[in-house]
Amino acid sequence: MADTSIFSDNFSSTPWWWTGFSPPAEPPAELPRRVGTLVVGAGYAGISCALRLAEAGEEVLVLDAAALGFGASTRSGGQVSGGVNVGKSPTRKPLPKTRKAALLRDAAAGFTLFEELLSRHQIRCGYHRTGRINGLWVPQHEQGWMSRIEDLNRYADADVRMLSRAECRREIGSDFYHGGVSIGRAGHLQPAEYYGGLLAAARRAGARCHGETPVRQVRRAGGAYAVETSRGNLIADRVVFATNAYVGSYARGVAGDLRRGVIPVVTHMIATEELPEELAKSLLPTDRAISETCRVISHYRLSPDGRRLLFGSRATFFPAGERHTAELLYRSMIARFPQLAGRRITHSWGGRVAMTFDHLPHIGGGEGRFFVTGCNGSGVVMMTYLGHALAEKILADAREPVCAYDDGLPPHPALYDGTPWFMPVVGTWFQFRDRLDRRQPARTSV
Repeated sequence: MADTSIFSDNFSSTPWWWTGFSPPAEPPAELPRRVGTLVVGAGYAGISCALRLAEAGEEVLVLDAAALGFGASTRSGGQVSGGVNVGKSPTRKPLPKTRKAALLRDAAAGFTLFEELLSRHQIRCGYHRTGRINGLWVPQHEQGWMSRIEDLNRYADADVRMLSRAECRREIGSDFYHGGVSIGRAGHLQPAEYYGGLLAAARRAGARCHGETPVRQVRRAGGAYAVETSRGNLIADRVVFATNAYVGSYARGVAGDLRRGVIPVVTHMIATEELPEELAKSLLPTDRAISETCRVISHYRLSPDGRRLLFGSRATFFPAGERHTAELLYRSMIARFPQLAGRRITHSWGGRVAMTFDHLPHIGGGEGRFFVTGCNGSGVVMMTYLGHALAEKILADAREPVCAYDDGLPPHPALYDGTPWFMPVVGTWFQFRDRLDRRQPARTSV
């Protein structure tokens, strides 16, 4: 039975972010009979790609199966950085040095592009460039992070340094962590407002963007593509698939190969009621964004006005309603901040994250068919950058890779069909291992 005492009277199962921008309910629009580029999927990647193409004078149409911005782009934690998560995986398999350097440089370029877009298009989205801290789950994680600092600072200009337990305690009003990792080139924003600003910029540039228009089939037709949608048929000279974790919202004949390349994982978030100013300030005195070094992380930050805590994690790997996931997240939040006991939850929601089997995002394609996929939990900056990079590939008609992530579809097991039937088992095992590590801190985490 749900613990109703933790919920506010006006509790909502929609994202708190939607108080700033919500997916628009727009009247059906007539589709063109032919278009230069069709972008399937209207998240950060799809809209960023459309923006760059439209600015170059290309005729662009963006279609989404749901309302524009309904997916992860307006549901995420709103943390931004440039390269910190590159190569991170539960297996800790190291990347080759040259490959890692190239990936880090491009991730850093993505952060630069993100800030340039904010400035050029005057996107107001509560952006706080206050840095980020990864709390050490166990003391043994310090060694692994120490080995990463040189590359992160050299290739990604990430401004990373280790924090002692006492230093971490001054940054986070909690004794939960065994120290931390400070990332200077990072921050947080209101992700729905950022999405709304990016969408508005793409439309001003001439891109046509329509939601509630599922694409049912895409097939080769001579030198172009015949596209069947819920609102009629059209011809596109080229097609970009930017469906990410929501590829399952489309018919299997649309992007079946992409479906097999990603593992959709649902992540969850809650928002507290408005907190007294002194209490909110005591939680995160320097207004950093917070993540962790364990397998199944919790992430959190203050709202742009500094009055609420927004707390997220993969609360469960089994299907669950928003009230149940809110209870689970509430317990995790109180474990880190006991002083929040009794504070109520106003919003609880979930969204899908696209994981890949190599834990890296990818773009690629050719002959009029292109894709961008696999945010791996770094959607705001990375998907913006990769959508833009894919547009550059199209504009240049490039045969060679345009960035380090331009390497084709991610590998996947032969028997995987896009249904993540194994995630409840794998995810629950990771959660168990995290708990075990905390109980036995002398063990080395793998």
